[in-house]
Formats: sequence, C-alpha cells, structure tokens
Amino acid sequence: MLYELNEWFWQERLWFPEGLGWADLEDRDGRVYAKPRDLWVALPIALVFLIIRQIFERVVATPLASLLGVKETVRLKAQHNPTLESYYCNHTKNPTQTSITSLCKQTGYSERQVQRWFRRRRNQDRPSLLKKFREASWRFTFYLLAFIAGLAALIDVSTATLTLTPALLPPLTILPSQYWYYMIELSFYSSLLVSVASDVKRKDFKEQIVHHVATILLISFSWCFSYIRVGTLIMLLHDSSDYLLESAKMFNYAGWRNACNYIFIVFAAIFIFTRLVIFPFWIIYCTWVYPVTIYEPFFGYYFFNGLLMTLQCLHIFWAILIIRIAMRFLTNNEKVDDDRSDKDETDESEEEEEDETEDKKDMKKNGPVQNGHAVHNNNHSKTE
Repeated sequence: MLYELNEWFWQERLWFPEGLGWADLEDRDGRVYAKPRDLWVALPIALVFLIIRQIFERVVATPLASLLGVKETVRLKAQHNPTLESYYCNHTKNPTQTSITSLCKQTGYSERQVQRWFRRRRNQDRPSLLKKFREASWRFTFYLLAFIAGLAALIDVSTATLTLTPALLPPLTILPSQYWYYMIELSFYSSLLVSVASDVKRKDFKEQIVHHVATILLISFSWCFSYIRVGTLIMLLHDSSDYLLESAKMFNYAGWRNACNYIFIVFAAIFIFTRLVIFPFWIIYCTWVYPVTIYEPFFGYYFFNGLLMTLQCLHIFWAILIIRIAMRFLTNNEKVDDDRSDKDETDESEEEEEDETEDKKDMKKNGPVQNGHAVHNNNHSKTE
C-alpha cells in the first residue's frame, strides 16, 4: 500500500507540465540536477543548528547582551498556593473583580494579596529581556550570513536565473553554492519550527507557524522539481530585510532607542519594497502569469503558486503592523514597540515597586506589615 501511495504521489502528471518528466532531471552530459533524496541532508544539519544555537546564545549572545547593557529585572516569586495556582492554570491569568472576591473567601487573602499573587505569578511566566535578546541575536546572525551567502550564490548563476525567464523551465544544473544555500536555509527553518514552542510567543504565533511550514514546503518543492532559479531569489528576497528587524529588536532590548527606531524605519522601507512590490509584481508574475503562456496549468503549478500566495498574505498582514508602528514613530516620535508582542510579555515589575512603596508607607503609619497589611490587622499571617 505504501508503495502504491508513493507511486501515486510522485506521478509525473501531477508535478510536471506536459512533455516533461523525471527523465528530464536525470544527470547527463556533466549536468547535475536536484533530487528529492538530497533533502534528507537537511535533517542532521537542522539538529546541528539547534546545538549551535545553544552554544551561541551562551558563549556569544549573553556576553554581547552584557556589553550592550541588557539588564535583567529581579522578579519576586509568588508563594505556593494550590487554590490560586489552579485558578491561574485552568481559568485565567487576569481574574475579574468578582473572581478576586471569590478567591479571597477561598484562601483567606485580602484583595491586595490576591492581586499581588497573580501579578507575581504572571511575571514568573514572562520571558526575560535576556532570553528575547538571545533569540534576536541568533536570528540576526543567521539572516545576515544567509543574505551574504545568497548574494554569493547569485554570482555563480546565469543571467537566466536573474530574469526568471522562463520562471520554472527548463531545469538548470545545480551548482555547489546553490546546493548548500538550499540545504542550510531548509535546515534553519526546520530548526525554527522545532524551537518555536520554546521561543518567546507573540500574538502572531499561529502566523509564524504557517510561515515556517509554507517556507519549508516551498524550499522542498522548488528543490525536488528543479525550480532553483526562482527558489534562490525568493530566499534571498526574504533574507534581505529580516536581519534588520532582528538588529532593531536587539537595540530595543538594550534600550538604545534611537538606533532601534532608525534601523526599524530602514527595515520597514526594505520590507515593503521587497515583499509588497518585488515579490508579487515580479516573482509571482513570473510563476503565475508567464508560465501559462508556455504550457497548460497542472497541479504542481497551482500548488507552488498557492504557497507563494500564502506567503504574500502573511506579508500583507505583517506590513500592516509595520506601517502602524512606523506611523506612530514618524508622526509622534514614539518609541518603536512591536505590535506583535502579547500583553503577557509586558513586565509588571513597576507595579510591584509601587506596592513596595505603599508597604513602606503603611509601615510608617501602622507599624510592621506583611504582604501589604499591618500585622495587627492581618489575620492570615500564618498562611503567608
């Protein structure tokens, strides 16, 4: 059954236009073509990327964070309370006033004590600045090196690759630079898909998953069917702006406001030009419009362009967020903040400090306090 499924999946009429087939991708006369089995190389390289990342974040990113002045906030831990912990995990991290009143009756805590417990508990789950800086510095390093490697790979290819004429045909021989560029890009996005569960989660978490899956499918598909010329340009186009975004994040976490703002504006300009102009009106035009003048559409044609349109929808989604951030900065000179950041990422340590200040005032008025209340008025000090 598996053999029959494999034969059906790889049948020529699904993936090739009329007149072409697997025989056209066989090595001959010194010409070497991409083969589906080559993609297995990406799996061990992806594992190597995960290991290198751990080493990089500890040996390079952490000292760099210290050098740039990335400071960690000391967060107070919430004392263990089964009732509050159960409510936090099973219901909500931000209880309503009615829920707080109910929890006060169940635990014997005052309202301020319950509010403070939830505040401290939320802070425990929030990613630290150092964690976010490490992730951004790792992605910045890869995207920058990948962009340089992509430019170097283009030096080896013919003018036909640059013009995308024709976009998908005929297949070109694979050069060593293209082979490694493909394998490294595929391995990196595979490693991102594995690590996304432990990385800092933002509002566009689902969109990121869709992006990684679509990118992996695009890279794999374009390799299997020798759409190398268009695949190389798509990867280079994406890497051209991503390293700027990650560098802006790094400066933002370090508190370098001006550097962050101006790098972000440059990133926004390049992103909009490459993703909303070049990508749809050049790349997609050459894969969607031009090919049908040469051959009849087939399943692989629709599948490939469907993935490209998925990426384009994500580009539009992110472009709206980017323009919104850029407009705030240009019109009001506000700090550049990532609209993708979830409210759960916002540190409430300042509110903790305000609570501590209130405690000191209460101590002056009523004597020693515990958890924000004078001892002689606190009937629950033992439970605290």
